Amino acid sequence: MLKIKIVTWSLGTFTAVSFIVCIIYGLVTPDSLHMHTFLESVLPAFKWLTWWGFLLGLLESFLYGVYAGLVYVPIYNFFYKRWNK
Repeated sequence: MLKIKIVTWSLGTFTAVSFIVCIIYGLVTPDSLHMHTFLESVLPAFKWLTWWGFLLGLLESFLYGVYAGLVYVPIYNFFYKRWNK
């Protein structure tokens, strides 16, 4: 059985770190390889290379991970209880 608090925080942190990696990748690569168009389409109100956009994107990324944990853990635990007897 998975603990919802641990998985939710883990996924939230993972997606926030992944967002930071994407930003760093976009800063060190040529414009043709940037992730900013993808990030702007996936994260509502995200704007490339603004402090507000960075903080909002970081928060949204974290919340996407939290959402995944909140949805995944109950589903996993349901099937674990049902089939692991």
